[in-house]
Amino acid sequence: MAQTAVKARITGKVQGVAFRNWTRARATRHALQGYVINEPFGSVRAVFEGEARAVQMMLDELWEGPAAAVVQHVETEEIDLEEMPDEFRILH
Repeated sequence: MAQTAVKARITGKVQGVAFRNWTRARATRHALQGYVINEPFGSVRAVFEGEARAVQMMLDELWEGPAAAVVQHVETEEIDLEEMPDEFRILH
């Protein structure tokens, strides 16, 4: 299975709505490694690494977000595979 890594920047109403917890739960369900973190000025950044199909499904799901979120844009960029923790983490 092809492995890939992608960085995503999610904008809109994505902080203060449990977006990071939601992202960790979904990424774990897809067996992805990586992390999610709030960024200054209200956006969220996430890095996903894993099987290419699972990463794409996760990127598609980012447009939904948790119920209270309003996602306006998801900007993605493929990145080099790197050593990730064994589990998906929320960074502070």
